[in-house]
Amino acid sequence: WTKEVRNRYQAIFVRSAHTSRSWPVADCAPPSTAISQLDKTSFQVLRKKGTEPAGTGEYDKFFPKEGHFVCKGCGNPLYSAQSKFNSGCGWPAFDKCYKGALITETDMTFGMKRVEIMCGACDGHLGHVFENEGFTPTMERHCVNSVSVLYKEGPPPTPLEEEKCT
Repeated sequence: WTKEVRNRYQAIFVRSAHTSRSWPVADCAPPSTAISQLDKTSFQVLRKKGTEPAGTGEYDKFFPKEGHFVCKGCGNPLYSAQSKFNSGCGWPAFDKCYKGALITETDMTFGMKRVEIMCGACDGHLGHVFENEGFTPTMERHCVNSVSVLYKEGPPPTPLEEEKCT
């Protein structure tokens, strides 16, 4: 970004087209910034809709009692630590998200119909949501790539309500 464009961008708030929430620019970097700030694997997953190999992610077997997970591409709060559970699928699994944190799209790749989940602030690819498997009362399993998120200790900066994604 040129200095002029960056200054204009910083003068406003980032508003997702999919939610009424707004985030100050300091909390939500534009997707193009990821080229210089994300490692190669995170960039491939978040911006190119890739997938990390099953069972390799740092958060697959990580179950904190407190804290929350944010989008690695922009810092948008996505999931509470309490919403994470062990599904045995090889990727971190969550059963609900913060209200307005995610957007969904139908994904028809690999000859099957799936629901893709993306960050509601930067459109970064997180993974897919699967329904009616019976793991938790919400009947949702958000199968998320570890390289798409970061764990943060403590609650999000402002209290956020949780909800089902679909």
